[in-house]
Amino acid sequence: MVQIVQVFNNNSALVDIGDHRQAIVSGKGIAFNRHKGSSIVSDKVDKIFYLDTKESQKTLYFLLKDIPIDIVTTTYEIIDYGVKKYNYNVLDYAYITLSDHILGSYQRILKGNYVENLIPDMHDQYPVEYAIANHALLVIENNLRVVFPKSEIRGIALHFINAKGNESQTVTLKKNESEDINEIVNKILNRNQIFRVDANSNYYDRFMIHLQYLAGRLDEPEDKKELNPNLEVEMRNSYPDSFEIANDIYEAIQEKLGKDLSSNELIYFIIHIQRLIQEDVKS
Repeated sequence: MVQIVQVFNNNSALVDIGDHRQAIVSGKGIAFNRHKGSSIVSDKVDKIFYLDTKESQKTLYFLLKDIPIDIVTTTYEIIDYGVKKYNYNVLDYAYITLSDHILGSYQRILKGNYVENLIPDMHDQYPVEYAIANHALLVIENNLRVVFPKSEIRGIALHFINAKGNESQTVTLKKNESEDINEIVNKILNRNQIFRVDANSNYYDRFMIHLQYLAGRLDEPEDKKELNPNLEVEMRNSYPDSFEIANDIYEAIQEKLGKDLSSNELIYFIIHIQRLIQEDVKS
């Protein structure tokens, strides 16, 4: 018998499926008048998202502290689609960064202050990631009743590109290296008069999450293909201020830790910094 571990709302719950495994289930009225220990009516289950590892369970609990459950289940559905349709697996931290991204865009659209992202189009290099992101917009519209701009495909695809992994791969957070990286980044950001304020808090926190998991990725084998080198030149020309700050961070981290970073990281740094300072595109 499948028992409820936690009720999220009338339409979704966390359940125990045996063998120390859990799953998120959703369906209309599936958890109505139910509580912890209640059984689930299986024919009401529309969707199920498995949490097969302790790490994935921890990730869910982390998300539920700050992210509405509808955003969380939408994120799981998008990633689940990538896994089933394209056998595309991502590291657990993608659930955190992608849900944060969706929540931020969702809130800005509702408030009427959405600004189209200026992430370069890389669909020729990453057709699978862009196909998943394109489908993501349909899932978001169906689940959240809001239409995301087409430019969001580029932003969502980047989360998949940045967090591609395999089923057996996990990223272990390394406290010492993570603290070193954060110290470097904060010093450079402060030197450039970039601080966390209400207006940029979403982007700032997302950058910090990226950096936190960067420390855990440093010793992992690099199996992701490099981004087009022309992209670095293009972004350097378009966002010279962002490039200079990002490059300072990129070089300082390598020097401090004595490890080589993928050139992809520089691109991601530029994108994060550009979001923080909203630098005008240079023609």
